Amino acid sequence: MQALRTAATGMSAQQLNVEVISNNIANMNTVGFKRGRAEFQDLIYQTIERAGSQSSGDGNVVPTGVQVGGGVKAGSVYRIHEQGTPTMTNNEFDVAIQGKGFLQILLPSGETAYTRAGNFSTNDQGQIVTEDGYTVQPGITIPQNAVATTISKTGLVQVKMEGNPVPQTVGQLELANFMNEGGLEAIGDNMYMETAASGAANIAAPGQPGFGTLLQNYTEASNVDSVSEITSLIVAQRAYEMNSKVITTADQMLQATSNLRS
Repeated sequence: MQALRTAATGMSAQQLNVEVISNNIANMNTVGFKRGRAEFQDLIYQTIERAGSQSSGDGNVVPTGVQVGGGVKAGSVYRIHEQGTPTMTNNEFDVAIQGKGFLQILLPSGETAYTRAGNFSTNDQGQIVTEDGYTVQPGITIPQNAVATTISKTGLVQVKMEGNPVPQTVGQLELANFMNEGGLEAIGDNMYMETAASGAANIAAPGQPGFGTLLQNYTEASNVDSVSEITSLIVAQRAYEMNSKVITTADQMLQATSNLRS
């Protein structure tokens, strides 16, 4: 009975849906997190009677035909890069991106990763780094005797030195942009890697056409909406239950068939 296999694909699809939703909910307080959305496609159809075929010698044509679907499969898990709400931190090295773009991070492997999480600090050498100690690119070092650091909307990093009222420029933060942000590969730790699907990174200073600006003393909150996620979770749960009900019904039909007596 095809209904058994069809309903099984439905349960598997809703299981994936719940896993995506649970990951969204788990990262409600993750800085710079972008929620995912599971998308599905119907499986191949069994054609019992083809639409458009002739039903008689007089040339009569079957108007719709008969096709039976084989169920559902996962099409993709799409990442929604909607702007998160800026959250004040009062940390002078924290920056939130307002608009499009990603900050660049140098990994220990020498590769460049990209992130929306701007919760930064300095290491023992004065370099601006992530929570894991990875250097923010381009590398910027804050002098030891600096008393205040200012990061402008356009990414210009300036420090005020003790006894000198004139700010000193120590670096320029840059943003990376991609043609297809959804094609980036998430590698954890709030970071993404470039792929063939995302296209090559386009680098420019914040505020340039097509690039966002920076907001110092803030970080970007997760764009997960708890109400929407709980609603989606309930819908996925009900869909899972209905597919399990189909399996139960199909099993009962098979049982009735096996109990027939001649």
